[in-house]
Amino acid sequence: MGDGARYVIRGARVLSQDRTVGDLDRGDVLVEGSTIAAVAPDLGELDAEEIDGTDRIALPGLVDTHRHSWQSLIRHVSTDWTLPQYFSGVRGVLGRLYEPEDMYAANLLAMLDALDGGITTIVDWSHNNNTPEHADAAIQAVLDSGIRAVWGYGNSNDEWLPISEVPQSRDVVRIAERWFPSRDGRVQLALAPRGPQFATKEVTLADFALAAELDIPVTVHVGDGAWGKGLPVRWMRDNGLATDRTTYVHCNALADEEFDIIRDTGGAVSVAPELEMHMGHGRLSVLRSLERGIPTSLSIDTCASVAGDMFSAMRAALAGARYLVNIEALDADRAVDPLPVTSVDVLGFATQGGATGAWLGQTTGSLTPGKKADVILVRTDTWGMQPLNYAEGAVVESGHPMLVDTVLVDGRVVKRHGKLLDHEFAHVRRLAEQARDRLMVRAGVENPGRWQPAVYENK
Repeated sequence: MGDGARYVIRGARVLSQDRTVGDLDRGDVLVEGSTIAAVAPDLGELDAEEIDGTDRIALPGLVDTHRHSWQSLIRHVSTDWTLPQYFSGVRGVLGRLYEPEDMYAANLLAMLDALDGGITTIVDWSHNNNTPEHADAAIQAVLDSGIRAVWGYGNSNDEWLPISEVPQSRDVVRIAERWFPSRDGRVQLALAPRGPQFATKEVTLADFALAAELDIPVTVHVGDGAWGKGLPVRWMRDNGLATDRTTYVHCNALADEEFDIIRDTGGAVSVAPELEMHMGHGRLSVLRSLERGIPTSLSIDTCASVAGDMFSAMRAALAGARYLVNIEALDADRAVDPLPVTSVDVLGFATQGGATGAWLGQTTGSLTPGKKADVILVRTDTWGMQPLNYAEGAVVESGHPMLVDTVLVDGRVVKRHGKLLDHEFAHVRRLAEQARDRLMVRAGVENPGRWQPAVYENK
């Protein structure tokens, strides 16, 4: 719930992401408790604390639909690794060496990094729950951070080594009872199973049955790299696993018919554009998803490789999708007109599309009266944003975390005047550095920035 306060954001450039509300060159946003109460050009005199929106763009909070937050402890270690090296280094070495306190430090750092960059909702794809204590520590950090989240239970490290024959742990049943007794809390539960690419078919059926037993949604990797070429979504459809409560992550190597299946069964797609291009997942799925009207969202995936802000992800999605059509047009000696994806589209992916992909489309994702007050203000009084001609283009192409001036989550101010509240940077940094140091000693890695693991061999 919000802190009970009443706030009015005055005089902002409003990009509501709601067609019925529209966009305003200058507008006010009223927040009452945890809820957006009104959006209008001028709300008049109000008994509310004012937040100056002058030279600010007001947006719904950004949404990251797929992040392995526990890997923020090893930030940038795999920036120069391939996907098989990632499996070898992170899965084969580091993941199994995490202690519960490492999970807490990593998750707290990840959530505060997200909030600092205007991400108010995150799907924490937590797949290093080596013991019940690991899972509890990860969840506690999410709750302590103040972010809105869907915590995706995703097995232990050893259960994730592909192709896995190890059944899903049932500790998620305990987790559901202890941590998620309510279906309307700020942090909710989902299942993040390995799926038909990374586990046997028998194990996959059992994993999805567990999600059905708990009545929770599913987020699953499909179509990433060579592992994704085996028609995993068709298999899921044929076995009754493709539903409107499933979000499919990556989707690069899927066949066209599999996008049709996702559309026809009401699923959603999560794209991690920068990571996918770095690690060779395949062609970005943005265009094939967009042209079918599939709810599409963006994600960071892992800060072990790429930056943790949604502005970078939006730029990567826009440039990567346009590259695909532009290079094909050049090869065919024809022009591209019009462009198939716009700044408006990708900003939608990062807001309402993300909320839909996180099963929170009626809760957040737009500045709609009645929705939860997840709101951010992005500064425009800077060299790189002036003159402000095209607000969506400015956010996507010139936005960065340092421009995020104000962040509200559930009606509570968590960042103001460019500074995160409630959490001391030096303290969180110390937790993360100490955990990192212990982890690298256990792994026998002296210089993580120069470490090049061997290529993982699929067994």
